Amino acid sequence: MPQIVPPYLLDRIADAGAERFPLAAEAARRSLLHDAPRRALRGAPPIMPLPRDDDELPTVLPDAPSTPDRRISDAGGRETLPGRLVRREDEPATGDESVDDAYDGLGDTHRLFDRVFGRDSIDGAGMPLEATVHFGRRYDNAFWDGERMVFGDGDGEVFRGFTDSLSVIGHELAHGVTEHTAGLRYQGQSGALNEHVSDAFGALVEQYALGQDAGAATWLIGEGIFTDEVEGRALRSMIEPGTAYDDDVLGRDPQPDHMRDYIDTADDNGGVHLNSGIPNRAFALAARELDGFAWEHVGRIWYDALTSGRLGRDATFAEFAAETVRTAEARFGAGSREARAVERGWQAVGVPGEPSEQAAGAAAE
Repeated sequence: MPQIVPPYLLDRIADAGAERFPLAAEAARRSLLHDAPRRALRGAPPIMPLPRDDDELPTVLPDAPSTPDRRISDAGGRETLPGRLVRREDEPATGDESVDDAYDGLGDTHRLFDRVFGRDSIDGAGMPLEATVHFGRRYDNAFWDGERMVFGDGDGEVFRGFTDSLSVIGHELAHGVTEHTAGLRYQGQSGALNEHVSDAFGALVEQYALGQDAGAATWLIGEGIFTDEVEGRALRSMIEPGTAYDDDVLGRDPQPDHMRDYIDTADDNGGVHLNSGIPNRAFALAARELDGFAWEHVGRIWYDALTSGRLGRDATFAEFAAETVRTAEARFGAGSREARAVERGWQAVGVPGEPSEQAAGAAAE
């Protein structure tokens, strides 16, 4: 199952952190043991949308109401789901920061997808948004299990509670959107795209909630989940992959930012959290070039690509790039500044091929 903290980072803390972060080292070892069976799962077959004509692409709905159905449960430090239901839609704040942050974050995520993309919840049909907080004892992760978001409280030495970052909440819920649309297989390049899509929409959820344009945004994923003892800003930087942290225990952020540095590995489901830095940078560069609010241009383009019905479960970076250029042209026009910015973003990270020609070939198949 998709998790926000990659296994290579937990491995590093477990192996190197015992002297400086003894609680974190033990927590990382337990988290790895807990997560291993989940990483082995590939999930149910995806729910694939039917292909649609270009004139059926969704349009922005800035004034549409956002009416989520949120349900927050408390695991009470146990690893049994869902836990005790503690807050439902329209109920007042509980005073438990994790519960209330999760509730607010689910609402912010629903609001972006509903108002901007016209999508009612994860499945597009009003699916309740479920979350469990206080999962496990010093559990160092957050994950989407196919039905709900689950948040650990962190170990207190390296990681804070995982509801502290809105981009983490948006990231995990976006895994659910991918599951109900393109169904990108969580392995290799398609898995890195799965992680990338979640990072992209996680960043957009945060930017939409804060009213930030592309230039003002940090493009950080997981900002705020490290304690002050860690030399790091976040788990990942979309605009500058490989720079999010550089710490004696955690090491240096290993994400590549270009295809020439693509990492071939059997670990981390074929490097899904590593190589996602490449499409992440393409997305952020295109957004920065276009400026303004990223959800109004690259966000719509990426959502159109994800829901087009033309992406295979095993889509490569080049195939995904092709589809984003095609949807940019469909929405904004061939030769538009939006289509050119998307194409330049992919070229800047060395994704091969000529996207426009690839998209035409894919559409003809």
